[in-house]
Parts: sequence; C-alpha cells; structure tokens
Amino acid sequence: MAPAQREIVDRAIARLRDLPGALLPILHEIQDQLGFVPPAATESLAKGLNLSQAEVHGVITFYHDFRTAPPGNHVLKLCRAEACQAMGSERLEAHLRERFGIGMNETSADGRVTLEPVYCLGNCALSPSMLLDGELHGRVSERRLDTLLDGVGAKTQAAGGDGGGCGCGKQGGCS
Repeated sequence: MAPAQREIVDRAIARLRDLPGALLPILHEIQDQLGFVPPAATESLAKGLNLSQAEVHGVITFYHDFRTAPPGNHVLKLCRAEACQAMGSERLEAHLRERFGIGMNETSADGRVTLEPVYCLGNCALSPSMLLDGELHGRVSERRLDTLLDGVGAKTQAAGGDGGGCGCGKQGGCS
C-alpha cells in the first residue's frame, strides 16, 4: 500500500474506531478518500478494530459498493432490476460492451469508465435508469447513454486531458 493510502487508512481508523460498528463507517471513509479499499488495508483494519482479517475481508466483499481496485474516471451504475431489464437495460449493457469493451465490474482500457451493477434505484417509472458519477438518469436509451458519456469525455478534453482525468474533483477518479 502506498504511503499516502496508508495514511488515509490509519487516519480513518483513528478517527472512527470508537463508533459502534466502526468497520462500515471506516470502509466508507477510505473509499470516499481513495475511490476503493486497498486489499492491503485489511490487516491494518483488523488490528485497529480487534477483528480477524477474515471478518474484514468478508464485510468488504459482501457489500457490492466497496471496490478493491481503483475505479475508472467515471463510474456508471446500471440498474439491473426487473423494471429496467424489461425496458432495455440489457441492451444498454450490450452497447457498453460494444463501445468500451467492458462488462459489469470492469473498467475500460483507457480508464475512462467503470461499469457496475445496481439492483434498483427506485426510479422504475423512468426505466431504464442509471447513475453516472452519482447523478441519476432515467429513460436512458443507447443514444442518450452515448450523449451522457460523450459529455463526460468533453469535460476531460476541456480540462486538457487525454481521457485520464476530467478535472471534476471526484475523489478516487478524476484528477
């Protein structure tokens, strides 16, 4: 684990260790700061909270929102619930596979987009739905998906980047 990452992990443990059920708030703090929970943090978390490494690993892998690798510059969470599937989310997933060469829980080769599944965004009346960098979008077609992704690409270019960061200030992604 890089020294800067270790510092973030240690700071989160020190600040939150006395909370009841401290592991989850600490994991959220680490992921908010780094964009993921480094696997090497498991040992420090276990020692700092008097848990086994297996317990810490079990929590990290049980909850779908925790990542153990850095995400792409932009995270797209595509709804896979029944209403969204009925309205075309599987077509959107196929379109992303064709355009970026990625499936669920994968990041494009250029590091621009990470695709993750989500199981209901509570936006069923406007399905298919997705989150792009935490912003909810409904009634998403392939064309609208391209427009949204081209929009984050335009931010990348406006920031003087080559796809490696858009300058939006998003923790753990853009620079």
